[in-house]
Amino acid sequence: MRFTSAYIPTLKETPADAEVVSHKLLLRAGMVRKLTSGLYIYLPMGLKILEKISRIVREEMDAAGFQEVLLPMVQPADLWKETGRWEHYGKELLRFRDRNDREYCLGPTHEEVMTDLVRGEVRSYRQLPLRLYQIQTKFRDEIRPRFGLMRGREFVMKDGYSYDADQKGAEVSYKLMYDAYHRIFKRLGLKFRAVEADTGSIGGNFSHEFMVLADAGEDTIAFCHDCTYAANVERADVVWKGSVKRDDCPACERVATPGVHSVSDVAAFLGVRANNVVKTMIFNVDGKFVGVLVRGDREVNDIKLKHFLKAQDAELANQATVETITGAPLGFAGPVGLGIPLYADRELMEGTDYVTGANVADMHLKHVDLERDATITDWADLRTITEADPCPRCGGRISLTKGIEVGHIFMLGLKYSEAMRAVFLDEKGKENFMIMGCFGIGVSRVAAAAIEQNHDDMGMILPPPLAPFVCSLLNLDPKNEAVTAKAEDLYTWLQGKGYDTLLDDRDERPGVKFKDADLLGAPMQIVIGARGLAKGIVECKDRRTGMKANLAAEAFATEFEKWSSAVLRGWETREI
Repeated sequence: MRFTSAYIPTLKETPADAEVVSHKLLLRAGMVRKLTSGLYIYLPMGLKILEKISRIVREEMDAAGFQEVLLPMVQPADLWKETGRWEHYGKELLRFRDRNDREYCLGPTHEEVMTDLVRGEVRSYRQLPLRLYQIQTKFRDEIRPRFGLMRGREFVMKDGYSYDADQKGAEVSYKLMYDAYHRIFKRLGLKFRAVEADTGSIGGNFSHEFMVLADAGEDTIAFCHDCTYAANVERADVVWKGSVKRDDCPACERVATPGVHSVSDVAAFLGVRANNVVKTMIFNVDGKFVGVLVRGDREVNDIKLKHFLKAQDAELANQATVETITGAPLGFAGPVGLGIPLYADRELMEGTDYVTGANVADMHLKHVDLERDATITDWADLRTITEADPCPRCGGRISLTKGIEVGHIFMLGLKYSEAMRAVFLDEKGKENFMIMGCFGIGVSRVAAAAIEQNHDDMGMILPPPLAPFVCSLLNLDPKNEAVTAKAEDLYTWLQGKGYDTLLDDRDERPGVKFKDADLLGAPMQIVIGARGLAKGIVECKDRRTGMKANLAAEAFATEFEKWSSAVLRGWETREI
């Protein structure tokens, strides 16, 4: 494509409302434009990225034995009411009524619609397994759309679904997708990890998230250096290897702590370490209030709490509720005499002589023995993992890093097939529920995540498989007949060899062309100017490393093939 005939409206300045790097660069590179909050228009270069991602996704989904369909974006409320998600999903589900006063929603996901399709078609075990997918626009009415394509309200997604006759078959389908997702993200040139994850509002038995590693990630991942274990911190198990401590503890004593609220302030005021302070957090769990105890230097993991109590929701109680339950302001809650169920993190079993809140304003308790002085309902793993904890699989070293979720696979089991009576007849004519799996990739999110992971101060550095153009060919002297003739020859040759190339034939200063080339992030830059051509050379630059090479103009075809192979191989062999 020629720059003079392309629609690439690059910007010199970053729009004021752009937050993260991908948002800034997508706008500056003329790839997207904001329509309104959380809604974006894809311009030609942005659409090319989406199409390249979608092509790789389609190829691997097809290779894994899934077939593509296209479902309506508008979905009837009746299907969502069958599964109970009409009420449970929350305000992110955009609900509306048509002219006949029938209720509908814009689809944030398609479990109900796909299952409705399948239950109307499948009758016999001979028709299973059935594995279908689509690539389509979704809508979730986010309360705070932000970060451009990272968390918009409307987005492009691949969602796939498997229907099997038994658990063994469902596990085969799950493994097919687990392997296919690895191939997809490797082909896209991304650094990623597959991590154990919470199933969230989709539900099901277990799941894996595929996380692109990037500083802008909203999720934190725990991964082991010595084995393949990786998990979202919401899901990461903490293995307690301590022993129960039964040392004598002095009698509980109330002490004045005027205006001292935080753990660090309490520890400093009383001359103890933070790990000798116990935090008492009040949670609303499905409408009932409980207290959760962790060490002062730890954080309560509400997802673990929810799963441990087999609850639908678990969230921190508001200030007014805490004050009503404890009789004290925030910062002074404690387990002694608290009239609600108490759940303590296992790690607290290895200590005694703790400091806790006294449930009285400006007062704390010293010398608290939780077994003696409080009524603990149960002990469990209720905290978030840290880098000081061992790997729950092998005991190796754990590290925490940020990640951007770009894919999620779920073993749904019978959650939707039972609710919607998606059944089949087995070999004996007996009716059985289909076992489901669900597999999603955020196509537009992948584009943003790739930029978050691959950029510098000048612009994008896009992996070759998803860059709008693999080569950026810069004609620095378009009014020079010899330079233009050579640029045209190289452009024709590159296109003929399958190198998707953008020829910058604009009548612009070289500085403008260099800046735009860096901004757009093509992996390879080829520069032709009068001075270089007079010396018989064409300058080439590897956008990822910044390394330049002077290739002989007369032997360009041979030398470029060798040089470009090395550049592309560098992307493939970099550490992932």
